[in-house]
Amino acid sequence: MNAREQILADVQIALHRKSDSPVAPIPASARIAPRTPGSAHAEMEILLSEISKLGGAIGRVKKDELKNALETLVKEQEVKRATLWNSEELKELGVAPILTELGVQLISPHADKRALAECDLGVTGVDCAFPETGTLMLRSSPDKPRAVSLLPRVHLAIVPPSALRADLSPAFAEVGSDGSIAPSDGSIAPRGEGLFAPYWVFVTGPSRTADIELTVTIGVHGPKALYAWEVK
Repeated sequence: MNAREQILADVQIALHRKSDSPVAPIPASARIAPRTPGSAHAEMEILLSEISKLGGAIGRVKKDELKNALETLVKEQEVKRATLWNSEELKELGVAPILTELGVQLISPHADKRALAECDLGVTGVDCAFPETGTLMLRSSPDKPRAVSLLPRVHLAIVPPSALRADLSPAFAEVGSDGSIAPSDGSIAPRGEGLFAPYWVFVTGPSRTADIELTVTIGVHGPKALYAWEVK
């Protein structure tokens, strides 16, 4: 008997179980009922409120006010260089040309990590958002490198109402057997194009790090500031 088998055998003995013993039912006290979401407006209010409590800067920005909002952010955070996703959402909003007009140097999201880490601002969209915890989920892809949300000093996340989910369950339920999201026509998206391929980034407020003495420091292993805007 090898070490693994010995460990499993010891566990079975301690639990008074055998390899063919039936699985015990999950006690009712361990089950949590699915969260019932409110309206999109109410859910967005909860999401932004939770992000604010976590130290994030929130906003509900109209499309025709986006330039003014970005100008304020650029001035507040002294943004000189920025990088952003090549997503259709950000292209439609015209984020890149606005930043260029504001005098910000744009760095390719596919640049090396040092160049991205030297950026003052990283702009992304959001694939899923969970109001109860103020958590944002970002799927990486060739057009949406995860480093954009992880390396720059400031992270701006544009949150569309379509990203709202009641909790993790509906997000996981959308995932196909190969790790991809099933399109609305019932077919399976190609591997690498689905919801969970190849990486997810979970963002809950600015980056926090605590040492052994529980002294919290902001921005050591990620963005020092998080901005979350609903743009409509």
